[in-house]
Amino acid sequence: MGLNDRNNAAVRHIRTIDDVLTLLDGLFVPDADRWTEGGADWWDGFYADRDKPVPFFVAKPDENLVAYTERGLLPAGGGRALDLGCGPGRNSLHLASLGYEVDAVDLSATAIRWAEERAAETGAQGVRFVSGDAFAPGTALDGPYDLVYDSGCFHHLPPHRRISYLALLDRVLAPGGHFALTAFAAGEGGMGSELPDADFYRKGRLDGGLAYTDASLRDVFAGLTDIEVRRMRDEADDSPAFGEAFLWTALFRRS
Repeated sequence: MGLNDRNNAAVRHIRTIDDVLTLLDGLFVPDADRWTEGGADWWDGFYADRDKPVPFFVAKPDENLVAYTERGLLPAGGGRALDLGCGPGRNSLHLASLGYEVDAVDLSATAIRWAEERAAETGAQGVRFVSGDAFAPGTALDGPYDLVYDSGCFHHLPPHRRISYLALLDRVLAPGGHFALTAFAAGEGGMGSELPDADFYRKGRLDGGLAYTDASLRDVFAGLTDIEVRRMRDEADDSPAFGEAFLWTALFRRS
């Protein structure tokens, strides 16, 4: 061991939870990063070709989000909403059409530009698009929000970043507010990796995203009231809504 190696080995800088989370981030190979600012380049490349046959590139809202409104599970008249990992903005624009004032955030500046173009084409009002890391302190997300919506962001986080996710919800979700998400489903017809949490650290990658059971989603968000957890309905190509059965949909409310 050389002098520099000995000096590096002697560095003891872990003092806070954030220090621990950053240390755990570093256990993953760089090209596995889909959740920090360092993952923005990967997502920019992902969104660069708009003609790729990616199901959620369509300009349609999630079927569960549409259903929540139609069934009266979300309050009428809108409010303030946060769209986490908004991509090209399909759910953000739908929420704006319902009267919500929307903050829509994504790591990818390429996705945000696409979302802004869609907003301009449709004449949508009331959406503020933000390019950045939703979990970073400097990102301009000033709750409280009456609705936090996540379509496909949560399942790209490594296990330790659930702590960051729950902290964000605790900070920005209004009392009585709703939180809803879609996430890879474990089991038959599902998608994503079903490895135990510890194995992701041994491998140094997330294998495209984590699959969850309905019970595990209820456990992670046990601090919220469970309204509904179900598989997403598979929607036909000519449907006005997006739907893929390999996803869970979940709706919770904060007391």
